[in-house]
Amino acid sequence: MFVDAHNHLQDEWLDPYRMEVIGDLEKIGIRGAVVNGTTEADWLAVEALAIKYPWIVPSYGLHPWYIRQRTPDWQRNFLAKVDRNPRAVGEIGLDRWIPDYDFEDQKSVFCWQLAIAAERNLPVTVHCLKAWGALEEILRNEAFPARGFLLHAYGGPREMVDSFVKLGAYFSFPGYFLHERKSAQREVFRIIPEDRLLVETDAPAMPLPEGKVEFPLPHSPTDQPINHPANITAVYRGLAEIRGWKLEALAETVAANFVRFFGERR
Repeated sequence: MFVDAHNHLQDEWLDPYRMEVIGDLEKIGIRGAVVNGTTEADWLAVEALAIKYPWIVPSYGLHPWYIRQRTPDWQRNFLAKVDRNPRAVGEIGLDRWIPDYDFEDQKSVFCWQLAIAAERNLPVTVHCLKAWGALEEILRNEAFPARGFLLHAYGGPREMVDSFVKLGAYFSFPGYFLHERKSAQREVFRIIPEDRLLVETDAPAMPLPEGKVEFPLPHSPTDQPINHPANITAVYRGLAEIRGWKLEALAETVAANFVRFFGERR
């Protein structure tokens, strides 16, 4: 019953371990995993994984961290991928945390991709850091998919949850929020409506606390911890404890939400 609403299985950090990782995911009984592209350079890898593994939902997006790397043909390239694999759009979004950001350029790139998702009513995954007010304003004034949108690893204010819910938001909980210092984020996920609740790893990023890791991997070449996507099991256990639910009840709820938002397996 496990589903992962957001990861980056194509990431180069996972290159040495990908077959092992995929084997572990299949052993835990992964039912669905959304693999998010972030640059033109990795869209082909996302597509290749989705062709090979039917439980993968391919998603294509130009992430705000990488908009300066886009080519003059990025929109044509994006449309080619989305039209060939019309499953999902993302990871796209807004980010005031990164240095030297051009926020107007971010908004332009974000809104164009959001409009494509809206035209096709595709599920869209949104990244947002330190730009919650701007995101809400855009969502109130621009078209977005009728099926709603996913705020992945939602770290925004508790006070904005109701507003985003009314606009159609889903919210995915990452294992990174199990770190002790993330108590405010955990409290927010106690109040997320159960029909809008999803679970994610963001693997290989957003590692869990060491004591929660069920599937370890060696550190990256730059000595960063690598989050194994099969740690989705530990994320479920952590969120079940936060919500005071049995694991089976959480899994059933999240699976139903995943299918409603991302659609049935193809």
